[in-house]
Amino acid sequence: MLHKLGGGRRRVTETRTMATHKGECFCGAVQLEVSGEPEGMGYCHCQSCRSWSGGPVNAFTLWKPDAVRVTAGAEHIGTFQKTAASQRQYCTRCGGHLMTNHPALGLIDVFAATLPTLTFNPRVHVNYAETVLPMRDGLPKLTDFPAELGGSGEQMAEYNGRMPG
Repeated sequence: MLHKLGGGRRRVTETRTMATHKGECFCGAVQLEVSGEPEGMGYCHCQSCRSWSGGPVNAFTLWKPDAVRVTAGAEHIGTFQKTAASQRQYCTRCGGHLMTNHPALGLIDVFAATLPTLTFNPRVHVNYAETVLPMRDGLPKLTDFPAELGGSGEQMAEYNGRMPG
């Protein structure tokens, strides 16, 4: 509900439908949905995300835990926890990656590719000091994480023709 106050005495209430996006693993056994707006979107360049995603960069969407719901196939979700910072979840039938729970941050990364109807609107690159795929897109490039998430918040220069490092 969005409440608008007008004229000092009148209160007008407008109802807005909360956006819901559905996704699934590669085989479709696990289905999930997210509702509302993500807390953030961007690209992670760390070695762990690159290794897990099988690509040179991971496109993330971060959600509060109460905005993420498994709607089918919860019994097929496996978890791999390499570090205390991340609980990576995947389908045990097809191996399809679904999301990563970040308990210390109170956020869940539902991989952007898992949510085909969500318009991906990245705002930042994190762990850019580890990049293997420099990108010129005008977005901030952080050495590690934003300060409010426990990182240094330090920005790096955008790719200038040479690999960072």
